[in-house]
Amino acid sequence: MSGQAWFTLAVVLAVIALLVSERFSPPLVLLGAITLLLAAGVVDADEALSGFSNPAPFTVAALYVLAAAAEKTRVLDRVTERMLEAGRPGGRGGQLRILAPTAAASAFLNNTPIVAMVAPSVAAWARRTGRSPSRYLLPVSFAAILGGVVTLVGTSTNLVVSGLLQDSGRSPIGLFELAWVGLPVAVVGLVFLAFGAPSLLPTRRAPSERYDEDAREFTVEALVERASPLAGLTVADAGLRNLEGVFLVDIERGGRRIAPVSPDEELAEDDRLTFAGNVQRILDLQHRPGLVSAEERHFVAAGAAPNRRLYEAVIAEGSPLTGATLKDVGFRGRYGAAVMAIHRADERLAAKLGEVPLRPGDVLLVLADRGFRRRGLAERDFSVVAPLEAEPPARREKAWVVAAVIAGLFAVVGTGALDILPAALLAAFALVLLGVLSAGEARDAVDLNVVLVIAASFGLGAAMTASRLAGELAERFVEPFERIGDVGLLVGILVATVLLTELITNNAAAVLMFPIGIATAEQAGLDPRGFAVAIAVGASCSFLTPIGYQTNTMVYGMGGYRFGDFARVGFPLTLLVVVAAAAIIPLVWPLR
Repeated sequence: MSGQAWFTLAVVLAVIALLVSERFSPPLVLLGAITLLLAAGVVDADEALSGFSNPAPFTVAALYVLAAAAEKTRVLDRVTERMLEAGRPGGRGGQLRILAPTAAASAFLNNTPIVAMVAPSVAAWARRTGRSPSRYLLPVSFAAILGGVVTLVGTSTNLVVSGLLQDSGRSPIGLFELAWVGLPVAVVGLVFLAFGAPSLLPTRRAPSERYDEDAREFTVEALVERASPLAGLTVADAGLRNLEGVFLVDIERGGRRIAPVSPDEELAEDDRLTFAGNVQRILDLQHRPGLVSAEERHFVAAGAAPNRRLYEAVIAEGSPLTGATLKDVGFRGRYGAAVMAIHRADERLAAKLGEVPLRPGDVLLVLADRGFRRRGLAERDFSVVAPLEAEPPARREKAWVVAAVIAGLFAVVGTGALDILPAALLAAFALVLLGVLSAGEARDAVDLNVVLVIAASFGLGAAMTASRLAGELAERFVEPFERIGDVGLLVGILVATVLLTELITNNAAAVLMFPIGIATAEQAGLDPRGFAVAIAVGASCSFLTPIGYQTNTMVYGMGGYRFGDFARVGFPLTLLVVVAAAAIIPLVWPLR
């Protein structure tokens, strides 16, 4: 290989290593890589910035606005309610009532906001009906991923591959072109999830299911107010000794800690009491005269005391909270909220809450005012913010507008009247002009991290082509697989893409594999389009780990899953997807 190819390979390997380590944000890693390649002369300015002139990132940005409008108006609420309450969803066949509509919705809207909308409703329904959310949330994530492969706009990865095809001088992917392979793959996958997955997926306890079972995981501090009727009473006389589902852990008085607490210990003004146990019972303590939550001062200062409520908030992939502690980020001041507990999959965290480095997928039990959900989602720090109490009724008067705009988008693109980019931009502007979203809400809806990752990834792909690294890797790739035949080469690219997307972001995996796949096809004298489709499918279908795809990370903590639960269900599902895609792609897109 040439010196430039070796340099590019070193940069690519460094990018993969840094993305896997999660020490730096993906946009920073990829933009830094492009800067190095530009400075080294591997690519020129036009090649390095080619992603910013490609339709893909801007189309993805516009579709984020569309998804935000759907979420705000809860256009899917009625469908969700009907699919949960109809028949017996608890049975294996009945699970299709949940999974099929989820997959169908994901074909028309980006699958990440679909899961953000559906997962809290499914979890609440499961708790209400005495079922474990873990039986449903992982299949919901997988169903959304499968649905995203059906159309061009189902996932940003499809748009990335389409943009790469367009950049290489080939026709972009049509709106429904992927349905030839995506629809059969989705059907096979949904049948497996409904009938095969329940026997493979163990029942886990979600954070919301542990309130009564593990009291020590939940603690809250309360203050004895000045002139409190409790001051001067013993713990037993104050009625704080034998509480149902709650116990008094310690008392802090003048910088001194009293623990264990004797029932004869007299309470004093300004005592700080730490209680542990059932969260709802703990909150009931705040109604006792003379006893107020240590967090109450914050809510009173914010004018939100009557409106505080409990939320489950899931740390998002790429959130600035990742790697930081609650103290580091000043959580209370930043969000106007107090964290009462942290859950990490099925792991019990014994450390002090303020000293726990946060990870993607962690579930925070948060006490906050009613504006917390809006603030947390707007800042992209959380992928899901679900209230543990009933949400106020949604304003659905604009839901029909959103449905009409979505239908119009698919009509004009499906008939060829407009390309996907102008159609998506028109749809986004229409939602603002029609009053569904404000200009600020539309701006906040766009995940700039994803847009920047997509745009920067194009420059990395261009470097792999310009340096001949893609061609060199393709030559080495063709040799072991060419003995199997044309389909063997296709399967090799598909499997390599699936494995890579489990390590790094799905969009980055697609961009890295695209030049290798195209070069492999060209060197073997095959039509590259089938290989591009295989890369789109492989990069989108991430089922093996909770960190390979954002929807998996979203349900990881909510369902109380362990890391291996994803592979337990995801490995056979991945095999089904690979076999189905390898069988169908050569029939629809002939390799020769």
